[in-house]
Amino acid sequence: MQKLFRSYFESFGGLRREIWLLSIITLINRAGTMVIPFLSLYLTKSRGFSLEEVGWILTFFGLGSVTGSWLGGKLTDKIGHYRTMAISLILSSVLFVLLQFPSTFWSICIGIYLVMCVADIFRPAVFVAINAYSKPQNRTRSLTLIRLAINLGFSAGPAVGGFIIATAGYSGLFWIDGLTCLAAGILLLKLLHPKKAIAEKEDIVIQAKSAMSDKLYLIFILAMMLFGFIFLQYFSTIPLFYADYHQLSEFEIGLLLGLNGLTIFLFEMPLIKFMENRRHSAIAYVIFGTVLTGLSFLVINLTGWTGILIVGMLLVTLGEMIAFPFSNSFALSRSDGKKRGSYMALYSIAFSVSHIFGHNSGMQLINKFGFEITWYTMLALSVIACTLLLILINLLKKESF
Repeated sequence: MQKLFRSYFESFGGLRREIWLLSIITLINRAGTMVIPFLSLYLTKSRGFSLEEVGWILTFFGLGSVTGSWLGGKLTDKIGHYRTMAISLILSSVLFVLLQFPSTFWSICIGIYLVMCVADIFRPAVFVAINAYSKPQNRTRSLTLIRLAINLGFSAGPAVGGFIIATAGYSGLFWIDGLTCLAAGILLLKLLHPKKAIAEKEDIVIQAKSAMSDKLYLIFILAMMLFGFIFLQYFSTIPLFYADYHQLSEFEIGLLLGLNGLTIFLFEMPLIKFMENRRHSAIAYVIFGTVLTGLSFLVINLTGWTGILIVGMLLVTLGEMIAFPFSNSFALSRSDGKKRGSYMALYSIAFSVSHIFGHNSGMQLINKFGFEITWYTMLALSVIACTLLLILINLLKKESF
């Protein structure tokens, strides 16, 4: 047991102090965006909007995310990751506080769009920052540590958010969101400096190849959009399947979803350290993760036994733990010597686009064809994504000759 614990903690070893600081800043930032999980409740209960209106407001949420990711890439290439992250954190702190005041449909749509636009400027910049502060051999584990911070933030945020709503109402939630973003921005400015980057200066590339001109990278991005599309079903349509088909209670559904976060927290870093030392390519690992995610939809269709839901959750969690860090790593390595901001922006946009279309399309499929056909559709999409990635591997081999 002692050896197991030592091995676990050793998987976190060798990461630079700046990566740990970046993960703490990300943790505070993500935990602070606790208004997001309660957005639908706030709009229906506090503002009195219909579900149809909430659906359109959430569309602006996704559009703001796409715009922010694109803008974040542009800013990162022009002014560097450090300034871009600082601008995002400080401006979003103000916008989160102001978001409590709009009351009409269109003013809230615009408010949500602006908040997400500014908040998601942070995403491409933080990926580039990871590359700047981490050693090349630790890049994938550095990305994994940031993912752990994001997952912990999203886990702690809703719990704290629920307590704040119960004691101080939704207004208190907006204020706390704003203050935590500001705190993350101050920590960034005080503790993390661009001079600490391994390259000794910000990686700003003006005259270089952009992501949109890289045809092989665009194939990768299309595959990631499909992966995001199927993965996000676990946060929208799968809970409906748990409740309607398997008659699980909200508590039981919460336990199943909590299994995802707990498994990631306990096993992702040791798993990535183990896989990092193998000779397989990053894309090969992304294919493996996509296969596991697709299989999670297959197994829940094979039997009506409720216990299979745990198997499905473990499969998608394992797939997520493998696919996300190695796809991040490939995107960063592909951007070497190019406009890194544009590459990481496009990577972020892939999942923002999945948010815009994935949830609604999944709901429509279930409404028209039922759960079984919908899950087989997700399996088919995972096969298409894997096919694209296999094509990419062959093209990368030809490119290297």
